[in-house]
Amino acid sequence: MANPALDEVERIDLVHRLMAARRAVRGATRSAELKAEAAAHKAVDDVKRALGERGPVWWEDGAPDLNWHMAKNTPCADWYAKIGRSSPGGF
Repeated sequence: MANPALDEVERIDLVHRLMAARRAVRGATRSAELKAEAAAHKAVDDVKRALGERGPVWWEDGAPDLNWHMAKNTPCADWYAKIGRSSPGGF
């Protein structure tokens, strides 16, 4: 989730940059250009950090960052156990 405090124009610009960086990753991967692929992955990471999707948390309510935890190891464990795994992603 992107930082909701971002200005709308800035957020839109960052999302466009993210999509371009992801296309660059795909293109470099297909052409086996290792340096270009590494640069494209770095661009994706830079933009995701600017969006607030990676790096330090942007919220200030004291809630922990559980994004990198398995659902079964979070307060959502009971919900996750109930949704089943009938399709990829459980949905």
